[in-house]
Amino acid sequence: MSLRPPSQRGPGKQNGVDVLGHELAEEMAVSLGRAGRRAEQAVVRLRDHNGPAEERVVLLKAAAESVHAYFIQRELCGLRRHDDVIRDYAIPREVLVRLGAM
Repeated sequence: MSLRPPSQRGPGKQNGVDVLGHELAEEMAVSLGRAGRRAEQAVVRLRDHNGPAEERVVLLKAAAESVHAYFIQRELCGLRRHDDVIRDYAIPREVLVRLGAM
C-alpha cells in the first residue's frame, strides 16, 4: 500500500478552493457581526437610560447577557482578547463585573 498526498481537488473543493471552509467562515463572520450589534445596542440602551432603577437593573442584565454572548462568539472565532472591544463599545465596568471580567 502506498500513501498519496491529499488531492487539491478532493470532495468540497473547486479549483483548489475549500468551498465548505469558505461557507463556514462566512457564517461565522455574519454571526459574529450580529452578536456584536446586539451587544452594542444593549450597552447603548443601558448608557442612555434615565428612568427608574428597576428598569436599569433589567437593562444591565440584558447588556451583560449580550456582551457575554458576544465574547463567547468571538472566542469561538479564535479572538481571545476583548480589550479593544471593551474600549470601542465603551462597555461599562458594571457590565464587566457581572461577567467576572474585572
